[in-house]
Amino acid sequence: MNFEDLSDTDILEIATPIMDNLMEASTRIDYEAHVRDFSDRMKKVVSKEHLQKVCQQYQAEKGFFAERQLVAVFKRPESAAIVWKQRFTKAKGEFVAELVLVHQNGRYLCDHAMVF
Repeated sequence: MNFEDLSDTDILEIATPIMDNLMEASTRIDYEAHVRDFSDRMKKVVSKEHLQKVCQQYQAEKGFFAERQLVAVFKRPESAAIVWKQRFTKAKGEFVAELVLVHQNGRYLCDHAMVF
């Protein structure tokens, strides 16, 4: 699988539902749903306790995830990085949301995600 062979549209059709699920699951602080599309590496990084702590903190400070607008898709042979402009319900201003998409064992998975 070479991500450079995929169009931006193809990559977004794969990555957008994964990112939507990550954000919806973190809003509910639903660990099982949140890690559903994680690579094994990511599952080792994000524990149930870590997710709960991070979600409670961002929700208290920033509110919940609001609109998201695509900025760019970066393609490499083994992965794609997608960057969005992200807003929150309480915090003013624009934030960055990113997801690194990989293909492993016949599935597209999240190998990194962050909102900052």
